[in-house]
Amino acid sequence: MSVRDLLKMSLSSLWRRKLRTILTVLGVVIGTASIVVMISLGLGLNKVSMEQIEQYGGLTTITVYANEGDYSYYGGGVAVSVDGSESDSQEPVRIDDTAIEQFKHMEHVEVASPVLSTWILLRQGVWENSASLRGMSREALEKMDIDIAEGSLPEEGGELQFFYGNTVITDFYNSKTGQNPFYDNYDYENQDNYTLADVDLMNTPMFVIFDTDAYYNAKYGGTDENGNPIPAPKKYMVPACGLMAGKPMEWGENANSILCDVEALKAHLKKVFKGKVIPGQPTNKSGKPYKEIYYNQAYIRVDDMDYVTEVQDQIRALGFQAESNVEWMNQVQEQSRSIQMALGGIGAVSLFVAAIGIANTMMMSIYERTKEIGVMKVLGCDMGAIRNMFLAEAGFIGLIGGTVGLMLSYGISAIINFFTKATYASGISYIPIVLVVLAMVFAVIMGMVAGLFPALRAMRLSALAAIRNE
Repeated sequence: MSVRDLLKMSLSSLWRRKLRTILTVLGVVIGTASIVVMISLGLGLNKVSMEQIEQYGGLTTITVYANEGDYSYYGGGVAVSVDGSESDSQEPVRIDDTAIEQFKHMEHVEVASPVLSTWILLRQGVWENSASLRGMSREALEKMDIDIAEGSLPEEGGELQFFYGNTVITDFYNSKTGQNPFYDNYDYENQDNYTLADVDLMNTPMFVIFDTDAYYNAKYGGTDENGNPIPAPKKYMVPACGLMAGKPMEWGENANSILCDVEALKAHLKKVFKGKVIPGQPTNKSGKPYKEIYYNQAYIRVDDMDYVTEVQDQIRALGFQAESNVEWMNQVQEQSRSIQMALGGIGAVSLFVAAIGIANTMMMSIYERTKEIGVMKVLGCDMGAIRNMFLAEAGFIGLIGGTVGLMLSYGISAIINFFTKATYASGISYIPIVLVVLAMVFAVIMGMVAGLFPALRAMRLSALAAIRNE
């Protein structure tokens, strides 16, 4: 019997028993759709998490922090580290230019940039904003692949210029009324409907106050140690060089920060706080500032994700604290695998029930076609051909059910993503091509495995007993 005849006879047999075939196929449809949708939810959650990781620095970046006594708290004069172990009191390990040079010369490090952060007050007319200012090297800013809506990144070695994050505009409030037009009128149902403060970040002069403590003390009647009123601090006009692309409600790395060149920021802070302690900077035992400015963080970019942990260990060996998204990614993937296994197991139950339905259908088919099988044997039909005919029928049920099940899966996935798009813009259900192929192959194999025992039973029937059967 040729393959063509074998397939033709299998399809003909299924077609003669339409209702039974449809009901059996329906079980495969439900089973396939269940397992595909369940696995797609796990994959979707993992995909969303990975996108969030990319938004917050990617998988090849390391953030280095100063080690102020190993981030310890103290009890009874003994330094106790965050992991609960006791250690002797350590000298602070701070990030300075020497440390940055050490990072730069480490193997696999592409970029090592200092990060100097401070809080400033922006003023334009009646509008105010207490914002975070971050100084970094131009090389690091370029490596961060920032989407620019207008202007350009800060120039290296020039005057102080501001590059505004896309959500900075949302934090401006009316200094007279205290109202914030964005958050006070935010439409959570229609996020594209929003109101912004009447502020022009790019083309209108922006007055900046760096000594915010002095500003608020002067505003609310504060006095110095001699009881004299604290004078209002000087305001500086700082030009804008660029604006980050993105809607006001789109959050991402540095979206709510103002970026600038780190050397320009250092020079400006030294001028503003001449002889005084710069906010956030350490002081000596007498409370006086150091001559050198220490950095809040260091931004490290590694040439390959596989070496992130290795570079982290080298940095920690120098006494610094180092964090990366690789650690976050490993936790996310471990959780994702657990979720996928749990959801896949739930879907597999439906597919197992469908397999029982296929086996039952094939057994019923054998009982109904016993005489037909006997005639085929008497005419000299090969035993393997009889077996293959029933396996082909079971395989066709799996193929048809798998195909329809995948179509149903895409429909359910689209509905889930439609109702969750407000929270997950890219969708919480994700069906990759690999999952489609695996689902189809699995459905066919599952059908054939379910039909294997009935097929072997048909092959082993006695020809004479089968012919005499009524």
